[in-house]
Amino acid sequence: MRLDQEDLDLTNDDNFIDKEKLSAPIKSTADKFQLVPEFLKVRGLVKQHLDSFNYFINVGIKKIVHANCRIASVTDPSIYLRFRNVIVGEPSIMNINISEQINPHMCRLADMTYAAPIYVNIEYVHGSHGKKATSVKDNVFIGRMPIMLRSCRCVLHGKDEEELARLGECPLDPGGYFVIKGTEKVLLIQEQLSKNRIIIDSDKKGNINASVTSSTEMTKSKTVIQMEKEKIYLFLHQFVKKIPIVIVLKAMGMESDQEIVQMVGRDPRFSASLLPSIEECVSEGVNTQKQALDYLEAKVKKTSYGPPPEKDGRALYILRDLFLAHVPVRDNNFRQKCFYVGVMLRRMIEAMLNKDAMDDKDYVGNKRLELSGQLMSLLFEDLFKTMLSEAIKKVDAILLKPSRASRFDFSQYLTGERHNSISFGLERTLSTGNFDIKRFRMHRKGMTQVLTRLSFIGSLGFITKISPQFEKSRKVSGPRSLQPSQWGMLCPCDTPEGESCGLVKNLALMTHVTTDEEEGPLVAMCYKLGVTDLEVLSAEELHTPDSFLVILNGLILGKHRRPQYFANSLRRLRRAGKIGEFVSVFTNEKQHCVYVASDGGRVCRPLVIADKGISRVKQHHMKELQDGVRTFDDFIRDGLIEYLDVNEENNALIALYESEATTELDEGAEAAKIRADTTHIEIEPFTILGVVAGLIPYPHHNQSPRNTYQCAMGKQAMGNIAYNQASPFIPFISFTLRQILLLSSFGLNRMDTLLYLLVYPQRPLLTTRTIELVGYDKLGAGQNATVAVMSNSGYDIEDAIVMNKSSLDRGFGRCIVMKKIVAMCQKYENGTVDRILMPQRTGPDAEKMQILDDDGIASPGEIIRPNDVYIYKQIPVCTTRDKITSPLSDSQYRPAREYFKGPEGETQVVDRVALCSDKSGSLCIKYIIRHTRRPELGDKFSSRHGQKGVCGTIIQQEDFPFSELGICPDLIMNPHGFPSRMTVGKMIELLGSKAGVSCGRFHYGSAFGERSGHADKVETISKTLVDKGFSYSGKDLLYSGLSGEPLEAYIFMGPIYYQKLKHMVLDKMHARGSGPRVMMTRQPTEGKSKNGGLRVGEMERDCLIAYGASMLIYERLMISSDPFEVQVCRACGLLGYYNYKLKKAVCSTCKNGDNIATMKLPYACKLLFQVKPLIHCSN
Repeated sequence: MRLDQEDLDLTNDDNFIDKEKLSAPIKSTADKFQLVPEFLKVRGLVKQHLDSFNYFINVGIKKIVHANCRIASVTDPSIYLRFRNVIVGEPSIMNINISEQINPHMCRLADMTYAAPIYVNIEYVHGSHGKKATSVKDNVFIGRMPIMLRSCRCVLHGKDEEELARLGECPLDPGGYFVIKGTEKVLLIQEQLSKNRIIIDSDKKGNINASVTSSTEMTKSKTVIQMEKEKIYLFLHQFVKKIPIVIVLKAMGMESDQEIVQMVGRDPRFSASLLPSIEECVSEGVNTQKQALDYLEAKVKKTSYGPPPEKDGRALYILRDLFLAHVPVRDNNFRQKCFYVGVMLRRMIEAMLNKDAMDDKDYVGNKRLELSGQLMSLLFEDLFKTMLSEAIKKVDAILLKPSRASRFDFSQYLTGERHNSISFGLERTLSTGNFDIKRFRMHRKGMTQVLTRLSFIGSLGFITKISPQFEKSRKVSGPRSLQPSQWGMLCPCDTPEGESCGLVKNLALMTHVTTDEEEGPLVAMCYKLGVTDLEVLSAEELHTPDSFLVILNGLILGKHRRPQYFANSLRRLRRAGKIGEFVSVFTNEKQHCVYVASDGGRVCRPLVIADKGISRVKQHHMKELQDGVRTFDDFIRDGLIEYLDVNEENNALIALYESEATTELDEGAEAAKIRADTTHIEIEPFTILGVVAGLIPYPHHNQSPRNTYQCAMGKQAMGNIAYNQASPFIPFISFTLRQILLLSSFGLNRMDTLLYLLVYPQRPLLTTRTIELVGYDKLGAGQNATVAVMSNSGYDIEDAIVMNKSSLDRGFGRCIVMKKIVAMCQKYENGTVDRILMPQRTGPDAEKMQILDDDGIASPGEIIRPNDVYIYKQIPVCTTRDKITSPLSDSQYRPAREYFKGPEGETQVVDRVALCSDKSGSLCIKYIIRHTRRPELGDKFSSRHGQKGVCGTIIQQEDFPFSELGICPDLIMNPHGFPSRMTVGKMIELLGSKAGVSCGRFHYGSAFGERSGHADKVETISKTLVDKGFSYSGKDLLYSGLSGEPLEAYIFMGPIYYQKLKHMVLDKMHARGSGPRVMMTRQPTEGKSKNGGLRVGEMERDCLIAYGASMLIYERLMISSDPFEVQVCRACGLLGYYNYKLKKAVCSTCKNGDNIATMKLPYACKLLFQVKPLIHCSN
């Protein structure tokens, strides 16, 4: 059958595809939302930790080893060892000389470190009897590297859900942390000032200075140029005191004063500022380079460490290698360094003339975030260099011996002892969090923190936390305040209350932190694009007004006459994928500079590129994304989306919604200009918030501090922490390191120290896009409670909540507390071991041993009460003498039973028991004690709007008000909680949840989401309520539960998502009548754990004095505390004693008992009187 032309035209694709529709701009920004989950698949949240660690494992570690690749003996330089390569293997453990693969879950259960071996390939000299030979050895073990979970070396990398479940891992667990000795540790993101950048600032006296913290792979130093009394000086750690800057310039070869003035600028104001410094240089008698170097040589600190003086002298070495260390000096040509000093001087004088030119240290563009990869790199470099220096010392000691019988082998001295320094150093630092790196003068504490598993969202928030560089005690407002440059980069809500407020920050949802990129190709590209090299410029040409300086990562490359053309060319190359996607180009008009940055630690975020206000992302692109044809990286590659850092955002005009950037018919000239200048469009406005703040529905309707309170409380809410939180299988299991490989098949899951689990967690009825993106809807931490906003009884004042007893019976707010107890059976140095015996079934202590099995260990499923024995153990009497070969008799053991401590009257259950062996081979018994708790008076609850309150009273459902439909609220909240808190978001949540329940659809309340369709409008919600037969305002007619009459007012009632927080009365309630006392002072002990007393302190005493309650003071401060009867001599006034033989009191000074009185005294007071004569202070 033949088709004619008309039929062919009909079958043509053009008839079926609406080209205009496909190429049209997106009608609403809701269509762009799909980019957010795609972004989170490749970047963001935890990915920056993983990228950073992967870069260190694959590139950084090789660079460190390559930079220190050859070591040689000092005694005989011909004896050397050279590193050819370094590799990090798969996570494994050596067990009886056999390497066994391990996974993170095994390490958690057996208290091991999840680490992989580091191997090096070496070439070295060996020999004997004067003969030397060179050999090659591969895979030489030098240490163990802790591995970050989900990184490229981790066994979990690239696994699907089924494989993760087989390994005992939760698929929603983000990774990005380490397992050190069985504990999960997070290496926090550290905030630092930019390295290799000029920062203009002023000190306390108002002196303006320019500082540069130089950092290269070889050295790290800080250079400060400061103006004091109109003269400019250099402050460098290696010099004894301040050095006039003109002398430094002359020492670097710039002898002409005219050239120095030209280099800073021909403006008379600049030369006038330099004049006092030039005059000082002349007065010191320094005119030539040699004189300047001699002057500096006299000012060098005489230090014991550091390289020996060179033939040129130490001054030249300091200027070349330590002064502005990041600026290279080739063949003693200091011209580039001189120009750099010239730029610093010019910026300083500009800041002096115009205060606006000062740099803001708190500006996010001047900050760099150090990720785990960079921190591990510093740590490894220090430990690796230490290992090399120790190896050289050992080799030299061997070579200096006059007679050596054994064959010499350099490779044997590389690691030496079994506990080598690299493994031990890495493990200890990550375990304690104390980074003490003397080589880089780095002494920081608290760098790692335990990953608290209170809730899923809490542990996710931990990984995005940024640790500040300032100490928290400083009461400064600058670093704490919210910076405009934080928009989209750091979360404006998520910061703690109290002393860390504003200092500890969190990353926003779509933030990415860059890793280092290779500079070489970028430098070549800049020169190709017309940058004039600094070498060919004269001092006069350095600051010509018609051209801009080009600065790459703090290094001046040269000048460019058309800066805008240069910047746009680099951007076009970036969008075309010819240079790195994270390279930033920023034109600074004030400083006449173009800054190009490719260094690591910059915060950046993706934005849609717009051409004259029209988005490049079209409908058909989004269709391809939804169909799985296109990924987020394809959007970057095709130049539709690009990453901007904080500096480059200053050169961009970003529209919040696409509708703001598109043409309006009646727009004025100004609006048209703004539209034409728009360069980018936000992907989604709600991404300016972080992970934890993203849980709050309608946060833009709340007062700002309320959102901050919720960010702190959301991390304390109970819920599910992971899919592997509890074991549905075998409750009792025993394993050794060899049997530990079978663990995953047994399903023995997490054994955390403390775990809070909600029994019936729910997903919120009013959800947000962030909740779905991070998986909070799968691992919720709260329940949808029907709340009536009304005043009921007097038990709801000050945010207290009245709860419905029947709701609590049905499981509302019920939780499980899991606690871990560990008992050890130790091995001692003399060969003796603790032993566990069969319990006594009859006798005085039999009642306390009822829960023990025949093996002397508590049995799973048994109810355990306070003072019950959970392990019937005995320990050897003697553990330190000579080795014991024969078995010990029963008399050589003493009992060491371990008793359970817990709240009185509570029934707790032994949930699981696990037996394992630790590194030293000792038996370790772990118990998980389960306690199911229902809410009681004083337990803390909170909604998602920072509205916290405790349970005030629990009332029977019969006495609770009810609606016409028979709906009875779960809890009653006082209406006075709304006016002063202004949490309108909570009211809208109630309406949205009520509409959701009645129409069977989850409603959304994402931040700023009304325009883009990610938040339901109140009008729409009210319309749904009216359609379903409710009042548009969410109010209902309620009947009193006590009288049955209708209440006089309509009550605002509906579901609100409530969180149960970890603060429970049972954990805090404490009182005592009498109890243990401190041995020395005989006063009651302190604290709940020691069953201590309640102290009446200084202030309480003052109140009692003010009331005149003298007998109460007497009782509380002495009788209830430490009363003691003493004998006092009336003659000398000193303390005596009671002689029981003579049966009378005697004065120890007067030696008689004629004039003795007995009196009551606090024992601490008696101690004071006794101590005073000892320090020669008797009166």
